[in-house]
Amino acid sequence: MRFPEYFQTPEKPVISFELFPPKTDVGMRTIRQKLLPNLAKFNPSYMTVTYGAMGSTQSKTLEIASLVKSEFGIESACHLTCVGSSRTDLNNTLSQIRDAGINNIVALRGDPPQGSDTFIAPKDGFAYANELVSHIRQTEPKDAPFGLAVAGYPEKHIEAPNLNLDIQNLKRKVDAGGDIIITQLFYNNNDYFSFVDKVRAAGIQVPIIAGLMPILSANQIQRITSMCGSAIPPDLEAKLNTAIDDDDKAMVIGIDQCIAQATELLQKGAPGIHFYVLNKHTHMEEIMNALPL
Repeated sequence: MRFPEYFQTPEKPVISFELFPPKTDVGMRTIRQKLLPNLAKFNPSYMTVTYGAMGSTQSKTLEIASLVKSEFGIESACHLTCVGSSRTDLNNTLSQIRDAGINNIVALRGDPPQGSDTFIAPKDGFAYANELVSHIRQTEPKDAPFGLAVAGYPEKHIEAPNLNLDIQNLKRKVDAGGDIIITQLFYNNNDYFSFVDKVRAAGIQVPIIAGLMPILSANQIQRITSMCGSAIPPDLEAKLNTAIDDDDKAMVIGIDQCIAQATELLQKGAPGIHFYVLNKHTHMEEIMNALPL
């Protein structure tokens, strides 16, 4: 199945997980033997797989995505970015994804190189995600298009001067061929619902899936949110400040927070939730068992 098919006549909320490729063979064995079996038992609609800076783990991305589909019978998606890739490179990657039987892609611009605040397009490559989406649509077989997800930012992209301009950029991605929007992580549901209203007012009608990252460590989530521009609500931050040096306590706080956040999102009509699971599964078992699915 392709992304848009999950949202045409959904019988239940669309739940999905995001993984990242490990850097070691031990990490790959852990994914295959522990992570995937434990996530698969929740029967997610699909799993997406990222890759590292400058495409450093791209071959493992395809390996894991293929594994998810062939061995676990779950639809998967490869992330694809503009970083470090010419049009020829992208075409080769798209062919590999298609040959592997992967039907979906998460199309992103990608982050600037570490230490730089500015993204520079690769030679004969693209500077913006809408250009990547357009290129995929122009080169894919017309009788077998990819399902394409693009990113949305309820609190705006960290490089955007304001949310309205960021939504204009989002519309370019959707108009170029994006099928669904998966949001950046957020911790205040009001930001998501307000974002949906503004996106709809801008004429964008595709499904907007809420991206949630359960908290596993106070220090880790403070670092992640500072990098992506997401805010931690004051009440949640106060709780996390009591668990700065206690990851077990922080995870309990994170699980409770994520259950409450996801439950409200589903009850108020979010079409799906995409969990950034950070390649862990024990916390996801508690969260999934508690959700009203």
